[in-house]
Amino acid sequence: MRTQPPVRPEPRTRTLAASPSLTPLLARGALLSPLKRPRPDAPVPATRLALAGVRVDLAHLAAYERVCGFATGADALPVTYPHVLAFPLAMRIMAARAFPLPLLGLVHTSIEITRHQAPAATAEYELGVLVETLAPHRRGTEATVLTEARAHGRLVWESRSTYLARHRPHDRAPRNTSRAAPPEAPHFDPRGATRGTPSGASPNTPQAAGSEDRKPLPAVAEWRLARDVGRRYGAVSGDRNPIHLHPLTARLFGFPRAIAHGMWTVARCLAEYGPQEAVEVRAEFRAPVPLPGTVTYAARGPSFELRGGDRVHLTGDVRPLRARSQ
Repeated sequence: MRTQPPVRPEPRTRTLAASPSLTPLLARGALLSPLKRPRPDAPVPATRLALAGVRVDLAHLAAYERVCGFATGADALPVTYPHVLAFPLAMRIMAARAFPLPLLGLVHTSIEITRHQAPAATAEYELGVLVETLAPHRRGTEATVLTEARAHGRLVWESRSTYLARHRPHDRAPRNTSRAAPPEAPHFDPRGATRGTPSGASPNTPQAAGSEDRKPLPAVAEWRLARDVGRRYGAVSGDRNPIHLHPLTARLFGFPRAIAHGMWTVARCLAEYGPQEAVEVRAEFRAPVPLPGTVTYAARGPSFELRGGDRVHLTGDVRPLRARSQ
């Protein structure tokens, strides 16, 4: 019998008084993870979390820009920065009992960003996060998390991130997901690469299916990544996943070395790509980037990729936004 994706009821908005603290959320998500049995027909959480009156800490913004390679002091926020602003709201949803997938072991498989206009660094924002869909995946269940940023009531930025919970077919859920990945954030599964289908390859294969036939893009720059990239990005993003911080903590979860954050790789590539105004960005995570290491940034036209030797870590594209009503 084919499993039908659940129908999400109309979300009710819950407005928070302040940005949630990440540490207790991560602890709660870790404790609840072994109790969850993911399946694609589980109820979709019906709550949209909102946070109004959000202003950017300009010192924090400058630190983020330096870590990711963006020019500092620009009037507009970097295209990836609203993801960092809204990260605590997303974690509050995914660490909650109502979220049907275990926080431990979630694999961030892709992100799509729509930047309707360049968000001003000095503006005031309302952030909103909700789980849009759950869908069956050949290796488990995938959740799509929608994040929005509004200024003066107008939608200026939104993203859709897909997160994969690996498990057997829905009638045989895994007995224990707690060994799949550390509790800090849903970015990587230590048993393999960071990419899944339908948007790509299996997380436990080193390359996406069909990538062997794909011609590499022309090399633009070579980056030597220091061993502290994960610690520096963790400090500005709040994502202090131990797999990114130190070889010793990474080894606890199956990595021989610390690995870079997926969202850092996207941000670093977009900083190199150049200015973006009203654009659509798509990026897919294919394989972890070990630290320290050397990677090649490659691009042609709207497409870009990050690779190390013959291994592709990240692919993406940047395209002008088509005019549409909001």
